[in-house]
Amino acid sequence: MLTTERHQVILNSLKEKQSIKIQELVELTSASESTIRRDLTELEELQKLERVFGGARKIAPNEPEPSLSDKAAKHLREKQLVAQYAASLVKAGDALFLDAGTTTAQMIPFLKGKDVTVVTNGLSHLEALVENGITAYLTGGFIKSRTRALVGPQATQSLENYRFDKSFLGVNGIDLDNGFTTPDPEEAAVKRRACDLSRSCYVLADQSKYGNVSFAHIFGLSRSALIIDSLPEAAVDGIERHTTIKVVTR
Repeated sequence: MLTTERHQVILNSLKEKQSIKIQELVELTSASESTIRRDLTELEELQKLERVFGGARKIAPNEPEPSLSDKAAKHLREKQLVAQYAASLVKAGDALFLDAGTTTAQMIPFLKGKDVTVVTNGLSHLEALVENGITAYLTGGFIKSRTRALVGPQATQSLENYRFDKSFLGVNGIDLDNGFTTPDPEEAAVKRRACDLSRSCYVLADQSKYGNVSFAHIFGLSRSALIIDSLPEAAVDGIERHTTIKVVTR
């Protein structure tokens, strides 16, 4: 089968369903896995599809980033499991950066009584930090109305005043090839700089983030450890080639 014919088979298959696995395409085209992977890469470069772990899916429409309340309501139990484990890594006296993610927000009650200092760019974190008696500093910056995150040059520059023992970051996408991603380049810059200023960096995520690729690249998988509630076994093997991963099951 010619390359153009294989490409059409792939695109026709994605018209019928949201996603398709590499093995299905191998059977449909009688091509090798390596050939199909190359086809998917070429079609992704042409913006015809999105590659995900083990296959491809339709390109998601350009929708606005979900609001803070929308994000907070999804996968709450999974976020709490991840947050509790992340908080267990914190030692008394640590200086921490918690970004404006909804999973990092779930860490705050578990930090009560640990005698830590927190710097955050999350306006929504402030009430919980105060209620739990945690010493906290807020970055400067422009307020994103949808996520209540402080971003922009002032936010990034204000981080230069601090050095962190650990930073805990949320992301929108985790992908073997594209690393950690988020919709907003300015928010990505804050996350990236906080990680640079930390002795240890951790990305906190629920399983829904795996296989997604958002607009703005934060950094590669090797730059941060990953704490997540669930992953396919093959995905764990792939990520472990790049970084430390902790799958929190309960």
